[in-house]
Amino acid sequence: MKAQMNDRFANESIPKLMFALATPAIVAQLINAMYSLVDRMFVGRMAENGTLALSAIGISFPIIMVISAFASLIGVGGAPLASIKMGEGQHKKAEELLGSCFSMLFIVSIILTAVFLILKSPLLTLFGASPETLPFANDFLGIYLIGTIAVLVSMGLNPFIAAQGYAKTAMFTICIGAIVNIILDAIFIFGMNMGIKGAALATVIAQFISAIWVLKFLTSKRAHLRLRMTNLRINLKVAVSILALGLSPFIMQSTESLIQIVFNTSLAKYGGDLYIAAMGIMGTLIQIFSLLLSSFAQGAQPIIGYNFGARNFARVKTTIIYCTIFCATFGLAMWSLAIFAPKIPIIIFTNNTELIELTARLMKIFFLGTCIFGIQLAFQQIFIALGQAKVSIFIAILRKIILLIPLVYLLPIWISPKADAVIIAEPIADFTAALTCCMLFGITIKKLLKAQ
Repeated sequence: MKAQMNDRFANESIPKLMFALATPAIVAQLINAMYSLVDRMFVGRMAENGTLALSAIGISFPIIMVISAFASLIGVGGAPLASIKMGEGQHKKAEELLGSCFSMLFIVSIILTAVFLILKSPLLTLFGASPETLPFANDFLGIYLIGTIAVLVSMGLNPFIAAQGYAKTAMFTICIGAIVNIILDAIFIFGMNMGIKGAALATVIAQFISAIWVLKFLTSKRAHLRLRMTNLRINLKVAVSILALGLSPFIMQSTESLIQIVFNTSLAKYGGDLYIAAMGIMGTLIQIFSLLLSSFAQGAQPIIGYNFGARNFARVKTTIIYCTIFCATFGLAMWSLAIFAPKIPIIIFTNNTELIELTARLMKIFFLGTCIFGIQLAFQQIFIALGQAKVSIFIAILRKIILLIPLVYLLPIWISPKADAVIIAEPIADFTAALTCCMLFGITIKKLLKAQ
Protein backbone atom coordinates (compact mmCIF):
# COMPACT_ATOMS: atom_id res chain seq x y z
CA MET A 1 0.00 0.00 0.00
CA LYS A 2 2.82 2.40 0.92
CA ALA A 3 4.65 1.63 -2.34
CA GLN A 4 1.49 2.26 -4.35
CA MET A 5 0.99 5.65 -2.66
CA ASN A 6 4.61 6.66 -3.23
CA ASP A 7 4.28 5.64 -6.88
CA ARG A 8 1.20 7.84 -7.17
CA PHE A 9 3.05 10.85 -5.74
CA ALA A 10 6.00 10.25 -8.07
CA ASN A 11 4.23 9.37 -11.34
CA GLU A 12 0.47 10.00 -11.44
CA SER A 13 -0.99 12.95 -13.32
CA ILE A 14 -0.61 15.93 -11.01
CA PRO A 15 -4.02 17.58 -11.66
CA LYS A 16 -5.82 14.24 -11.22
CA LEU A 17 -3.91 13.47 -8.02
CA MET A 18 -4.45 16.92 -6.58
CA PHE A 19 -8.21 16.75 -7.04
CA ALA A 20 -8.34 13.19 -5.67
CA LEU A 21 -6.55 14.28 -2.50
CA ALA A 22 -8.36 17.59 -2.11
CA THR A 23 -11.96 16.51 -2.75
CA PRO A 24 -12.60 14.80 0.63
CA ALA A 25 -11.14 17.78 2.50
CA ILE A 26 -13.20 20.26 0.44
CA VAL A 27 -16.44 18.33 1.01
CA ALA A 28 -15.75 18.02 4.73
CA GLN A 29 -14.97 21.72 5.11
CA LEU A 30 -18.04 22.75 3.12
CA ILE A 31 -20.32 20.65 5.28
CA ASN A 32 -18.59 21.87 8.42
CA ALA A 33 -19.26 25.46 7.37
CA MET A 34 -22.95 24.57 7.21
CA TYR A 35 -23.24 24.82 11.00
CA SER A 36 -22.79 28.60 11.08
CA LEU A 37 -24.30 29.11 7.62
CA VAL A 38 -27.58 27.29 8.34
CA ASP A 39 -28.05 29.02 11.69
CA ARG A 40 -27.63 32.43 10.06
CA MET A 41 -29.89 31.54 7.14
CA PHE A 42 -32.79 30.54 9.37
CA VAL A 43 -32.24 33.16 12.06
CA GLY A 44 -31.95 35.98 9.52
CA ARG A 45 -35.38 35.06 8.17
CA MET A 46 -37.20 35.12 11.50
CA ALA A 47 -40.41 37.14 11.24
CA GLU A 48 -39.52 39.28 14.25
CA ASN A 49 -36.07 40.48 15.31
CA GLY A 50 -34.31 38.50 12.57
CA THR A 51 -31.69 41.19 12.02
CA LEU A 52 -30.96 41.56 15.75
CA ALA A 53 -30.67 37.80 16.11
CA LEU A 54 -28.32 37.65 13.11
CA SER A 55 -26.14 40.29 14.75
CA ALA A 56 -26.18 38.29 18.00
CA ILE A 57 -24.81 35.19 16.29
CA GLY A 58 -22.10 37.29 14.66
CA ILE A 59 -21.15 38.68 18.09
CA SER A 60 -21.08 35.15 19.57
CA PHE A 61 -18.99 33.80 16.71
CA PRO A 62 -15.54 34.68 18.17
CA ILE A 63 -16.22 32.47 21.20
CA ILE A 64 -17.40 29.65 18.93
CA MET A 65 -14.20 30.01 16.90
CA VAL A 66 -12.07 29.78 20.06
CA ILE A 67 -13.83 26.54 21.04
CA SER A 68 -13.19 25.12 17.57
CA ALA A 69 -9.55 26.25 17.77
CA PHE A 70 -9.03 24.17 20.92
CA ALA A 71 -10.47 21.14 19.13
CA SER A 72 -7.89 21.66 16.37
CA LEU A 73 -5.10 22.24 18.89
CA ILE A 74 -5.60 18.76 20.32
CA GLY A 75 -7.12 16.79 17.43
CA VAL A 76 -4.97 18.08 14.58
CA GLY A 77 -1.95 17.88 16.88
CA GLY A 78 -2.61 14.30 17.97
CA ALA A 79 -3.82 12.56 14.80
CA PRO A 80 -0.58 13.03 12.76
CA LEU A 81 1.46 11.71 15.69
CA ALA A 82 -0.79 8.65 15.84
CA SER A 83 -0.25 8.11 12.09
CA ILE A 84 3.52 8.24 12.62
CA LYS A 85 3.31 5.68 15.42
CA MET A 86 1.18 3.38 13.24
CA GLY A 87 3.74 3.71 10.47
CA GLU A 88 6.47 2.74 12.94
CA GLY A 89 4.47 -0.32 13.99
CA GLN A 90 3.86 1.08 17.50
CA HIS A 91 0.12 0.41 17.57
CA LYS A 92 -0.14 0.57 21.36
CA LYS A 93 1.55 3.99 21.44
CA ALA A 94 -0.88 5.22 18.78
CA GLU A 95 -3.85 4.12 20.89
CA GLU A 96 -2.31 5.80 23.93
CA LEU A 97 -2.18 9.03 21.90
CA LEU A 98 -5.86 8.65 21.07
CA GLY A 99 -6.73 8.09 24.72
CA SER A 100 -4.66 11.07 25.83
CA CYS A 101 -6.36 13.31 23.28
CA PHE A 102 -9.81 12.25 24.44
CA SER A 103 -8.94 13.04 28.07
CA MET A 104 -7.40 16.37 27.10
CA LEU A 105 -10.47 17.29 25.05
CA PHE A 106 -12.75 16.36 27.94
CA ILE A 107 -10.80 18.43 30.49
CA VAL A 108 -10.50 21.45 28.18
CA SER A 109 -14.23 21.32 27.37
CA ILE A 110 -15.14 21.48 31.08
CA ILE A 111 -12.80 24.46 31.61
CA LEU A 112 -14.04 26.34 28.52
CA THR A 113 -17.70 25.74 29.42
CA ALA A 114 -17.23 27.06 32.96
CA VAL A 115 -15.14 30.09 31.94
CA PHE A 116 -17.42 31.20 29.09
CA LEU A 117 -20.64 30.66 31.08
CA ILE A 118 -19.28 32.83 33.92
CA LEU A 119 -17.91 35.56 31.63
CA LYS A 120 -20.56 35.30 28.91
CA SER A 121 -22.31 38.67 29.28
CA PRO A 122 -19.16 40.77 29.86
CA LEU A 123 -17.42 39.13 26.91
CA LEU A 124 -20.40 39.64 24.59
CA THR A 125 -20.58 43.30 25.59
CA LEU A 126 -16.84 43.62 25.02
CA PHE A 127 -17.26 42.00 21.58
CA GLY A 128 -19.79 44.62 20.47
CA ALA A 129 -23.20 43.56 21.82
CA SER A 130 -25.62 46.45 22.21
CA PRO A 131 -28.47 46.54 24.76
CA GLU A 132 -30.73 45.35 21.94
CA THR A 133 -28.59 42.43 20.77
CA LEU A 134 -27.21 41.29 24.16
CA PRO A 135 -30.32 39.31 25.21
CA PHE A 136 -30.28 37.40 21.89
CA ALA A 137 -26.55 36.73 22.13
CA ASN A 138 -26.93 35.54 25.74
CA ASP A 139 -29.73 33.18 24.78
CA PHE A 140 -27.80 31.71 21.86
CA LEU A 141 -24.43 31.32 23.58
CA GLY A 142 -25.90 30.10 26.88
CA ILE A 143 -27.39 27.07 25.12
CA TYR A 144 -24.49 26.57 22.70
CA LEU A 145 -21.95 26.33 25.55
CA ILE A 146 -23.78 23.34 26.99
CA GLY A 147 -22.61 21.45 23.91
CA THR A 148 -18.94 22.44 24.23
CA ILE A 149 -17.90 18.90 25.15
CA ALA A 150 -19.70 17.53 22.09
CA VAL A 151 -18.01 20.10 19.82
CA LEU A 152 -14.55 19.23 21.10
CA VAL A 153 -15.09 15.46 21.01
CA SER A 154 -16.61 15.38 17.51
CA MET A 155 -14.16 17.87 15.96
CA GLY A 156 -11.14 16.81 18.00
CA LEU A 157 -11.43 13.03 17.53
CA ASN A 158 -12.67 12.99 13.93
CA PRO A 159 -9.09 13.46 12.57
CA PHE A 160 -8.23 10.11 14.17
CA ILE A 161 -10.83 8.45 11.93
CA ALA A 162 -9.36 10.05 8.82
CA ALA A 163 -5.85 9.13 9.98
CA GLN A 164 -6.83 5.46 9.84
CA GLY A 165 -7.82 5.73 6.19
CA TYR A 166 -11.57 6.07 6.78
CA ALA A 167 -11.99 9.39 4.94
CA LYS A 168 -15.62 8.70 4.02
CA THR A 169 -16.47 7.82 7.62
CA ALA A 170 -14.84 11.06 8.78
CA MET A 171 -16.89 13.01 6.23
CA PHE A 172 -20.04 11.19 7.36
CA THR A 173 -19.42 12.45 10.89
CA ILE A 174 -19.80 16.00 9.63
CA CYS A 175 -22.67 15.13 7.27
CA ILE A 176 -24.74 13.72 10.14
CA GLY A 177 -24.34 16.89 12.16
CA ALA A 178 -25.13 19.20 9.26
CA ILE A 179 -28.27 17.32 8.19
CA VAL A 180 -29.60 17.10 11.74
CA ASN A 181 -28.84 20.79 12.24
CA ILE A 182 -30.75 21.82 9.12
CA ILE A 183 -33.82 19.73 10.02
CA LEU A 184 -33.91 20.83 13.66
CA ASP A 185 -33.35 24.50 12.75
CA ALA A 186 -36.53 24.46 10.69
CA ILE A 187 -38.48 22.62 13.42
CA PHE A 188 -37.28 24.64 16.40
CA ILE A 189 -37.09 28.13 14.86
CA PHE A 190 -40.25 28.12 12.78
CA GLY A 191 -42.26 25.02 13.74
CA MET A 192 -41.93 25.53 17.51
CA ASN A 193 -41.33 29.30 17.35
CA MET A 194 -38.21 29.04 19.58
CA GLY A 195 -36.29 31.74 17.69
CA ILE A 196 -32.56 32.04 18.35
CA LYS A 197 -32.79 29.56 21.23
CA GLY A 198 -33.99 27.00 18.71
CA ALA A 199 -30.98 27.67 16.49
CA ALA A 200 -28.60 27.07 19.40
CA LEU A 201 -30.44 23.94 20.55
CA ALA A 202 -30.40 22.51 17.02
CA THR A 203 -26.63 23.02 16.81
CA VAL A 204 -26.02 21.42 20.22
CA ILE A 205 -28.11 18.34 19.45
CA ALA A 206 -26.39 17.97 16.05
CA GLN A 207 -22.97 18.15 17.67
CA PHE A 208 -23.89 15.57 20.32
CA ILE A 209 -25.08 13.18 17.61
CA SER A 210 -21.80 13.70 15.73
CA ALA A 211 -19.83 13.08 18.93
CA ILE A 212 -21.74 9.87 19.63
CA TRP A 213 -21.06 8.70 16.08
CA VAL A 214 -17.31 9.36 16.48
CA LEU A 215 -17.13 7.60 19.85
CA LYS A 216 -19.14 4.64 18.57
CA PHE A 217 -16.74 4.18 15.66
CA LEU A 218 -13.56 4.60 17.72
CA THR A 219 -14.76 2.01 20.26
CA SER A 220 -15.90 -0.46 17.59
CA LYS A 221 -14.04 -3.40 16.04
CA ARG A 222 -13.92 -1.54 12.71
CA ALA A 223 -11.40 0.95 14.06
CA HIS A 224 -7.70 0.13 13.72
CA LEU A 225 -7.11 2.50 16.62
CA ARG A 226 -9.60 1.99 19.41
CA LEU A 227 -10.47 4.25 22.29
CA ARG A 228 -9.88 2.18 25.43
CA MET A 229 -10.41 2.98 29.11
CA THR A 230 -6.88 1.78 29.86
CA ASN A 231 -5.39 4.55 27.69
CA LEU A 232 -7.18 7.59 29.14
CA ARG A 233 -4.31 8.62 31.40
CA ILE A 234 -2.52 11.74 30.11
CA ASN A 235 1.23 11.46 29.65
CA LEU A 236 2.78 14.92 30.13
CA LYS A 237 5.48 14.38 27.50
CA VAL A 238 2.91 13.13 24.97
CA ALA A 239 0.60 16.06 25.78
CA VAL A 240 3.38 18.56 25.10
CA SER A 241 4.09 16.90 21.72
CA ILE A 242 0.40 17.05 20.80
CA LEU A 243 0.06 20.72 21.74
CA ALA A 244 3.29 21.69 19.95
CA LEU A 245 2.13 20.14 16.68
CA GLY A 246 -1.38 21.58 16.99
CA LEU A 247 -0.20 25.10 17.79
CA SER A 248 -0.12 26.31 14.19
CA PRO A 249 -3.81 25.58 13.33
CA PHE A 250 -4.78 26.86 16.78
CA ILE A 251 -3.11 30.21 16.09
CA MET A 252 -4.74 30.46 12.66
CA GLN A 253 -8.25 29.82 14.02
CA SER A 254 -7.98 31.81 17.24
CA THR A 255 -6.78 34.91 15.38
CA GLU A 256 -9.92 34.67 13.23
CA SER A 257 -11.99 35.15 16.39
CA LEU A 258 -9.84 38.12 17.36
CA ILE A 259 -10.44 39.72 13.97
CA GLN A 260 -14.19 39.17 14.36
CA ILE A 261 -14.08 40.89 17.76
CA VAL A 262 -12.18 43.88 16.36
CA PHE A 263 -14.62 44.31 13.48
CA ASN A 264 -17.71 43.92 15.69
CA THR A 265 -16.58 46.38 18.35
CA SER A 266 -15.54 48.99 15.77
CA LEU A 267 -18.73 48.61 13.75
CA ALA A 268 -20.82 48.77 16.92
CA LYS A 269 -19.18 52.12 17.66
CA TYR A 270 -19.45 53.64 14.18
CA GLY A 271 -22.27 51.81 12.40
CA GLY A 272 -24.57 49.96 14.79
CA ASP A 273 -26.35 46.62 14.70
CA LEU A 274 -27.08 46.68 10.97
CA TYR A 275 -23.39 46.96 10.14
CA ILE A 276 -22.60 44.11 12.54
CA ALA A 277 -25.23 41.95 10.81
CA ALA A 278 -23.68 42.80 7.43
CA MET A 279 -20.24 41.91 8.79
CA GLY A 280 -21.64 38.60 10.01
CA ILE A 281 -22.76 37.74 6.48
CA MET A 282 -19.50 38.83 4.86
CA GLY A 283 -17.47 37.03 7.52
CA THR A 284 -19.30 33.77 6.85
CA LEU A 285 -18.78 34.11 3.09
CA ILE A 286 -15.05 34.85 3.41
CA GLN A 287 -14.71 31.92 5.81
CA ILE A 288 -16.26 29.52 3.31
CA PHE A 289 -14.12 30.97 0.54
CA SER A 290 -10.94 30.57 2.59
CA LEU A 291 -11.83 27.01 3.62
CA LEU A 292 -12.35 25.96 0.00
CA LEU A 293 -9.06 27.46 -1.13
CA SER A 294 -7.09 26.06 1.82
CA SER A 295 -8.60 22.60 1.37
CA PHE A 296 -7.61 22.48 -2.28
CA ALA A 297 -4.11 23.72 -1.52
CA GLN A 298 -3.82 21.05 1.18
CA GLY A 299 -4.44 18.46 -1.52
CA ALA A 300 -1.23 19.63 -3.18
CA GLN A 301 0.83 19.46 0.01
CA PRO A 302 1.66 15.72 0.08
CA ILE A 303 2.65 15.79 -3.62
CA ILE A 304 4.93 18.77 -3.05
CA GLY A 305 6.36 17.38 0.18
CA TYR A 306 7.06 13.89 -1.22
CA ASN A 307 8.71 15.11 -4.40
CA PHE A 308 10.67 17.79 -2.56
CA GLY A 309 12.07 15.11 -0.28
CA ALA A 310 12.82 12.93 -3.33
CA ARG A 311 14.63 15.91 -4.94
CA ASN A 312 12.23 15.74 -7.91
CA PHE A 313 12.15 19.52 -8.23
CA ALA A 314 10.55 19.54 -11.68
CA ARG A 315 7.45 17.84 -10.26
CA VAL A 316 7.47 20.19 -7.28
CA LYS A 317 7.45 23.21 -9.61
CA THR A 318 4.65 21.74 -11.74
CA THR A 319 2.46 21.08 -8.70
CA ILE A 320 3.07 24.60 -7.39
CA ILE A 321 2.06 26.05 -10.77
CA TYR A 322 -1.19 24.03 -10.92
CA CYS A 323 -2.05 24.86 -7.30
CA THR A 324 -1.39 28.58 -7.78
CA ILE A 325 -3.35 28.80 -11.04
CA PHE A 326 -6.39 27.09 -9.54
CA CYS A 327 -6.38 29.18 -6.34
CA ALA A 328 -5.87 32.40 -8.32
CA THR A 329 -8.73 31.51 -10.69
CA PHE A 330 -11.06 30.64 -7.83
CA GLY A 331 -10.12 33.91 -6.10
CA LEU A 332 -11.00 35.87 -9.22
CA ALA A 333 -14.33 34.05 -9.50
CA MET A 334 -15.19 34.92 -5.90
CA TRP A 335 -14.12 38.50 -6.46
CA SER A 336 -16.32 38.74 -9.57
CA LEU A 337 -19.36 37.45 -7.66
CA ALA A 338 -18.82 39.92 -4.81
CA ILE A 339 -18.24 42.90 -7.10
CA PHE A 340 -20.77 42.30 -9.88
CA ALA A 341 -23.52 40.19 -8.26
CA PRO A 342 -23.21 40.57 -4.47
CA LYS A 343 -26.92 40.12 -3.75
CA ILE A 344 -26.90 36.49 -4.95
CA PRO A 345 -25.13 35.13 -1.84
CA ILE A 346 -26.61 37.75 0.51
CA ILE A 347 -30.26 36.76 -0.01
CA ILE A 348 -29.42 33.30 1.35
CA PHE A 349 -29.04 34.90 4.79
CA THR A 350 -31.75 37.56 4.97
CA ASN A 351 -34.81 39.07 3.33
CA ASN A 352 -34.34 42.42 5.08
CA THR A 353 -34.14 44.92 2.20
CA GLU A 354 -32.09 47.47 4.15
CA LEU A 355 -29.58 44.82 5.24
CA ILE A 356 -29.32 43.41 1.71
CA GLU A 357 -28.58 46.84 0.24
CA LEU A 358 -26.00 47.71 2.92
CA THR A 359 -24.21 44.35 2.69
CA ALA A 360 -24.13 44.50 -1.11
CA ARG A 361 -22.49 47.92 -0.98
CA LEU A 362 -19.97 46.89 1.66
CA MET A 363 -19.08 43.64 -0.11
CA LYS A 364 -17.73 45.60 -3.07
CA ILE A 365 -15.21 47.12 -0.65
CA PHE A 366 -14.59 44.17 1.67
CA PHE A 367 -13.93 41.64 -1.12
CA LEU A 368 -11.80 43.95 -3.26
CA GLY A 369 -8.60 42.16 -2.28
CA THR A 370 -9.87 38.64 -3.01
CA CYS A 371 -8.68 38.99 -6.61
CA ILE A 372 -5.17 38.27 -5.27
CA PHE A 373 -6.08 36.58 -1.98
CA GLY A 374 -6.20 33.16 -3.65
CA ILE A 375 -2.50 33.38 -4.51
CA GLN A 376 -1.63 34.25 -0.92
CA LEU A 377 -3.53 31.25 0.48
CA ALA A 378 -1.90 28.96 -2.07
CA PHE A 379 1.58 30.17 -1.13
CA GLN A 380 0.86 29.81 2.60
CA GLN A 381 -0.04 26.13 2.18
CA ILE A 382 2.92 25.56 -0.16
CA PHE A 383 5.24 27.05 2.47
CA ILE A 384 3.95 24.45 4.94
CA ALA A 385 4.39 21.62 2.41
CA LEU A 386 8.02 22.67 1.97
CA GLY A 387 8.59 22.70 5.72
CA GLN A 388 8.47 26.50 5.96
CA ALA A 389 5.74 26.72 8.61
CA LYS A 390 7.27 29.80 10.27
CA VAL A 391 7.00 31.81 7.05
CA SER A 392 3.38 30.70 6.60
CA ILE A 393 2.48 31.75 10.14
CA PHE A 394 4.29 35.07 9.65
CA ILE A 395 2.15 35.84 6.57
CA ALA A 396 -1.03 35.08 8.49
CA ILE A 397 0.10 37.23 11.43
CA LEU A 398 1.19 39.99 9.03
CA ARG A 399 -2.23 40.20 7.43
CA LYS A 400 -4.32 39.93 10.59
CA ILE A 401 -2.30 41.23 13.51
CA ILE A 402 0.28 43.60 12.05
CA LEU A 403 -1.90 45.13 9.31
CA LEU A 404 -5.63 44.52 9.70
CA ILE A 405 -6.18 45.26 13.40
CA PRO A 406 -4.26 48.58 13.45
CA LEU A 407 -5.95 49.64 10.20
CA VAL A 408 -9.42 48.95 11.62
CA TYR A 409 -8.67 51.36 14.48
CA LEU A 410 -6.64 53.96 12.55
CA LEU A 411 -8.54 54.44 9.28
CA PRO A 412 -11.73 55.83 10.91
CA ILE A 413 -9.59 58.66 12.26
CA TRP A 414 -8.92 59.93 8.72
CA ILE A 415 -11.74 58.51 6.56
CA SER A 416 -15.48 59.14 6.62
CA PRO A 417 -17.97 57.59 6.93
CA LYS A 418 -16.13 55.88 9.77
CA ALA A 419 -18.02 52.57 9.50
CA ASP A 420 -16.96 52.27 5.86
CA ALA A 421 -13.37 53.05 6.90
CA VAL A 422 -13.46 49.94 9.10
CA ILE A 423 -14.40 47.84 6.07
CA ILE A 424 -11.71 49.45 3.88
CA ALA A 425 -9.07 48.00 6.23
CA GLU A 426 -9.72 44.51 4.83
CA PRO A 427 -8.67 45.04 1.18
CA ILE A 428 -5.66 47.13 2.17
CA ALA A 429 -4.45 44.32 4.45
CA ASP A 430 -5.21 41.71 1.76
CA PHE A 431 -3.23 43.47 -0.97
CA THR A 432 -0.27 44.30 1.27
CA ALA A 433 -0.01 40.78 2.73
CA ALA A 434 -0.46 39.12 -0.67
CA LEU A 435 2.27 41.19 -2.31
CA THR A 436 4.61 40.54 0.64
CA CYS A 437 3.81 36.84 0.43
CA CYS A 438 4.63 36.79 -3.30
CA MET A 439 8.00 38.44 -2.69
CA LEU A 440 8.86 36.06 0.16
CA PHE A 441 7.78 33.11 -1.95
CA GLY A 442 10.00 34.14 -4.82
CA ILE A 443 13.01 34.47 -2.51
CA THR A 444 12.31 31.27 -0.55
CA ILE A 445 11.52 28.99 -3.48
CA LYS A 446 14.69 30.08 -5.25
CA LYS A 447 16.78 29.07 -2.23
CA LEU A 448 14.94 25.78 -1.67
CA LEU A 449 15.16 24.64 -5.28
CA LYS A 450 18.60 26.04 -6.02
CA ALA A 451 19.97 22.51 -6.55
CA GLN A 452 17.80 22.13 -9.64
